[in-house]
Amino acid sequence: MAQTELSLHRQWASRPADERFVSLHEMQAKLHARRAISRAAVTSSRSLRVEPTVDNRGLQVLSKAGVPYAPTHWAFGQLASLVGAPAGYLRSLPAPVAADCVNYGLQVERDAQDIGVLITGGGENTLRAATGPQYGRIWNSDIVDTLVDRFGDGVNGQWRVPGEWGRRVVVNRDNTTLYAGDRDLFIFLADEENRLPVATRQGGDQGTLARGFLISNSEEGSATLQFRAFLFDYVCGNRIIWGAQEVANVKIRHTASAPDRYLEEVVPLVQAYAQSSATGIVDRVQIAQQTKVDKLDEFLASRFGPRVAQRIVAAHETDEQRPMETVWDVVTGATAYARSIPWTADRVELETQAGDLLNLVEA
Repeated sequence: MAQTELSLHRQWASRPADERFVSLHEMQAKLHARRAISRAAVTSSRSLRVEPTVDNRGLQVLSKAGVPYAPTHWAFGQLASLVGAPAGYLRSLPAPVAADCVNYGLQVERDAQDIGVLITGGGENTLRAATGPQYGRIWNSDIVDTLVDRFGDGVNGQWRVPGEWGRRVVVNRDNTTLYAGDRDLFIFLADEENRLPVATRQGGDQGTLARGFLISNSEEGSATLQFRAFLFDYVCGNRIIWGAQEVANVKIRHTASAPDRYLEEVVPLVQAYAQSSATGIVDRVQIAQQTKVDKLDEFLASRFGPRVAQRIVAAHETDEQRPMETVWDVVTGATAYARSIPWTADRVELETQAGDLLNLVEA
């Protein structure tokens, strides 16, 4: 799993209270209300003008009709990129000077170009995005509608916000895994009741893994849509996913065809994952358990490097009390070693490499 999109811990640690939701129903209501007062349009760069706010402490973007819109932090960065100016530098300037710089880029320095804008009204006019004209917007509210249709409120059903170390908890804003802000959406749900039996313990004894998936998106242009399904041991109180091994991954860029691709690719995958008994996943794990690795040292070194490979072998032998032989042994050895890594980013990167090994076998 890529650490930038799938770091649940990072989401948990950084999201303010107003971007945390205690149920899919609460999130759904908020996103529908925002969409109802939002409008997407394509306009010429020549029709936009920036001016300081009355107090000279900020900027506002004027439409062709002279209506002012306050750009979000993200939208201002996009606008700065479109005119070829560093956003950080512009933010350091006095507002009138920054406005002149942006206007020069919009009106003089660059050729006229089409800009896709996403604006929100409702009394507090906001510019939420400034993208290319062919940006294929997948609305966050459509994604949440899909999840509500299949999983209910995300709290009381089979698929829900995970507990802590496998123990169910009352979902609140401190432990939720449902997030949506002014530039992206991030949702993690898990089925921890119907854990999958796999031989993961010493001597091949049966252990269990839970199924989980996350879906992330940005209707403002900050990230692609991603759906990732994986097996994992537990989620801790700091919302770190332990022992994650990816089994499915779909990524959709926001091109013009993105909304259709979401309906054709992601929605059926969510449906299948929700209704499946995970037989295919279990089969893949079982095949990995039976697939012997030839030239083990070379296999490990080519994927993890010689030094890390030695640590993976040692971690497997400590946990399992037997030599490493199969693809599944490598997966469990790598995730065992990852648990000893104190830095989240490095740990997630290693678990990603371990989970990718399941793609070497076909169920």
